[in-house]
Amino acid sequence: MYEKNAVHPFPPVFDGDCEILILGSFPSVKSREEGFFYGHPQNRFWRVTAAVLCEDVPSSPEEKKAFLLRNHISLWDVVAVCRIEGSADSTIKNAVPNDIVPLIKNSKISKIFTNGQKAHALYKKYIQPKTGIDAVALPSTSPANASWSTEKLISAWKAINTKEISI
Repeated sequence: MYEKNAVHPFPPVFDGDCEILILGSFPSVKSREEGFFYGHPQNRFWRVTAAVLCEDVPSSPEEKKAFLLRNHISLWDVVAVCRIEGSADSTIKNAVPNDIVPLIKNSKISKIFTNGQKAHALYKKYIQPKTGIDAVALPSTSPANASWSTEKLISAWKAINTKEISI
């Protein structure tokens, strides 16, 4: 059953030192219930990003926010309001995008990544014309993307690691 005019329930993770923006499509039912990004225990976002950034997996929303900001990563979703059936990206209709431009103008964001193909398509359609910044599509960390193992996801998501290794 479609949720009529589902509204994104929480703000972006963001501060002026952010260099990277990661965009999902729209929060899952579990994330909306918990009031924070990637709240479903089977979603691999936190395990993958922690592995890529060589940190412990954060657990609470406060730890997750601190983890992102410590790594200069802003996190939000492309869609502010939509019709959606459950958590399925494929059912998103009547999407109204979030206004990403203020995040970019008030930070050091120079790279944008999308978590999955639906987020990427929505970004290209609604937001890229306003930002002029190409986004890099990363494979979805959703449990629905079962063809990608956690190890394969970690390899692909290494693109978000901007820490320079000096020898």
